[in-house]
Amino acid sequence: MMLHPTRLLFYLTLMLGTLISISSSSWLGAWTGLEINLLSFIPLMSNKNNQFSTESALKYFLTQALASAILIFGAISLGIYTQLPFSHFMWNPSLNLLISSTLLLKMGAAPFHFWFPGVMEGLSWINGLILMTWQKIAPLMLISYVFTPSFVAFSFIILCALAGSLGGFNQTSLRKIMAYSSINHLGWMLAASLLGESYWITYFLFYSLLSISVVLLFNLFNISHINQIFSLPLSNPVFKLAAFCNLLSLGGLPPFLGFLPKWIIIQGMVNAGFYFVITIMVTLTLITLYFYIRMGYSAFMIAHHEPKWLIVSNISFSSQMLVVSSLTISLFGLLLCGLIISVV
Repeated sequence: MMLHPTRLLFYLTLMLGTLISISSSSWLGAWTGLEINLLSFIPLMSNKNNQFSTESALKYFLTQALASAILIFGAISLGIYTQLPFSHFMWNPSLNLLISSTLLLKMGAAPFHFWFPGVMEGLSWINGLILMTWQKIAPLMLISYVFTPSFVAFSFIILCALAGSLGGFNQTSLRKIMAYSSINHLGWMLAASLLGESYWITYFLFYSLLSISVVLLFNLFNISHINQIFSLPLSNPVFKLAAFCNLLSLGGLPPFLGFLPKWIIIQGMVNAGFYFVITIMVTLTLITLYFYIRMGYSAFMIAHHEPKWLIVSNISFSSQMLVVSSLTISLFGLLLCGLIISVV
């Protein structure tokens, strides 16, 4: 189906805003790109067929507007501070904390994650996917400039891992579970940004690939809650296997593909000497694996009752290829990456 020209325009300006932010050489240019990105995403969130989308768009706008106002205040304060005598080679810790907190608020990281699950709940799966992946690129790139190993940085990382794991523990909505999962993964990305740019970009690419696989499967069957996973068609159990393997891969369980980026970050953190932080992060990841396994519990069941009208028989060939390709990536991705690395 062709995109409406207006929506296509907003998608283009959405990408343009992110590119302006990550390629800008000043905080003012980065702020401009974030504003273009924000004003492009608000119309895309609105859906006349979904009464909750307007509420989500309003929540998102208010939160992002607050973050943008604080960011431009921090950028102006930084500009004034660097003009003072004897401060050209100094970095103000207060301004560092202010700008870091603003960028964490923009991407929905703990402890500023209060808006993220509520906004995700009212969005469609495709808009939710954009919010979980593309909308985090610019804030992550900007925060990598100011994020340095310190007590504050480690506190933010641990809070992200803690909020993401405990927040999704008792949820039944798949959108909220994916939102808290995203918060947990943000903790790993922030830890990766302390190690270097290539670390967090690698982790982000793998996370985006696995999130796309999971969200497209949920969108294909129009699933929104855990109990609806039981209604996936038993006539083709490959669909359930694909959903379950993608969830475990997203949780970082070996031997699935999602274990590779976590393995890279663990090795980097250990080499850098951050033993305490990585130990807590790995421990909290086990909690996220619990609710991923709970979501995939139906895949373990040999048989259960299923009403006839829930059987989906008219699955298109493209949808079948999507399921098979996502299953192949999750199962054999780690093996293929290992072979490529050994050859190189």
